[in-house]
Amino acid sequence: MIESPLTTRLLVELGPVPVSRTAAVSFAIAGLLAVAGWLLGRRARSERQGEVGPGRVGTAVEYLLETLEQQIREIMRLDDARPFLPLLGTLFLFLLCANLVELLPGLEAPTGHLETTAALALLVFVAVHAYGIRAHGLAGYLARFARPFWLMLPLNVLAEFTRTLALAVRLFGNMMSGGFMIALAVALAGFLVPVPLLALEALVGIIQAYIFTVLAAVFIGAAIGHGEAPVDDDAGEPEPDRGSGAPTRDPTEEGP
Repeated sequence: MIESPLTTRLLVELGPVPVSRTAAVSFAIAGLLAVAGWLLGRRARSERQGEVGPGRVGTAVEYLLETLEQQIREIMRLDDARPFLPLLGTLFLFLLCANLVELLPGLEAPTGHLETTAALALLVFVAVHAYGIRAHGLAGYLARFARPFWLMLPLNVLAEFTRTLALAVRLFGNMMSGGFMIALAVALAGFLVPVPLLALEALVGIIQAYIFTVLAAVFIGAAIGHGEAPVDDDAGEPEPDRGSGAPTRDPTEEGP
């Protein structure tokens, strides 16, 4: 029998706290990423300091970090994206692993359950406003919700919550539907038929991890205000173009 993707199977109870399979897989992915990051970082530092010979590990880690930083810099239109690399880079790697873990037998993607995507969207929600307050101050950031005039305040506040909800539901819907189709194909046709679906689901998982991270970067970039062109209210008449070097002629001067 195929279980509903909206249900969560309880794994164990730690006192009054129930732990579901989804939460256990999520924590396992986070722990493995933390250990792998520490080991790879230690290896890369050793190669950089000359303690061990140069190898592929340091090159691969450096290439990954530079690629992530370049993507964040281009999306957020920043000169230096390193302050946002730990959050957005970790978010992308976690989503990538969480989306692809269902390709392993007996496991299901945590992002195919609404509680996981809601928690990730809530993390992005908190980060957006934290970065916005740090960039503009509390009063300056709250004043942005009343632009262009104060009647827009309720709509701007509502938009913050609706886009967070859409962020969670979009990822949940895409990952849940893919996992449900694979489970249905296995139940009806056996284990060999869903192989093309697994390849398609892997592609969808990579794309969804990228889209979620891109949207998080866009939201943070909008909160901190980068990419907005300043408007000069005191600007006067445009100056004549003197780049050509041609002399200007007095209109009162009579021609030959």
